Amino acid sequence: MVRKSKGYRAATRSLFRKKPRERGKIGLSRLLQSYQVGDRVVIKIEPSVHKGMPHKRYHGKVGVVKECRGRSYMISVSAGNKEKSVIARPEHIVLFKG
Repeated sequence: MVRKSKGYRAATRSLFRKKPRERGKIGLSRLLQSYQVGDRVVIKIEPSVHKGMPHKRYHGKVGVVKECRGRSYMISVSAGNKEKSVIARPEHIVLFKG
């Protein structure tokens, strides 16, 4: 019997699926978006960009930008009763409206 893979993108077939008209390269505005420290952001993983991709468990979570690290951002996310730090590139985060 073959062991089940527990890789970084395991069990993400439906989570990272895009609609047919959303496929392809993403727009420049999403790549060049900049965030300030203290901004609330949603981690919305872009499946077509592998670089700077956070773990699938943080997809859809809302966090606060703590610092900028090069082109990436460090985001503080609450996971249960703990605060976790997630490093993600701007392709994988969207400003929270709410």
